[in-house]
Amino acid sequence: MEIKIINKSGHALPQYETAHAAGMDLRASVSEEINLKPLQRMLVPTGLYIELPVGYEAQIRPRSGLAYKHGISIVNSPGTIDADYRGELKVLLVNLSDTDFKINNGDRIAQMVIAKHETVSWQPVEELTETSRGEGGYGHTGKA
Repeated sequence: MEIKIINKSGHALPQYETAHAAGMDLRASVSEEINLKPLQRMLVPTGLYIELPVGYEAQIRPRSGLAYKHGISIVNSPGTIDADYRGELKVLLVNLSDTDFKINNGDRIAQMVIAKHETVSWQPVEELTETSRGEGGYGHTGKA
């Protein structure tokens, strides 16, 4: 599938790092170093603008290495870029560690997965089909 993209970042376009990767790394596009303090959140620009086909979304997800090694995550994970959005892709990072985290121009800060989605229409009813689970919710199986 081809997706239209404008790249104002000065970095290479996002790409898959392995043959079967689902996500492509997004890079920070900043003019000066960002110091993300513990528990601070910040929108980090990427310099990228995309035009997704109708019926698709871009999911913005944390990078596992940043999460594991530095406690860096995404506040609204996964973030959703809708097909009708034309603004710059920005990543809402949060520092969940107890130390400052530096972000420099070109640093890989998140990953983007392009996913197909459905548009639903609601069918109002008075009752739902019974299942063996029924209304069992959080912790209903009793397993740790």
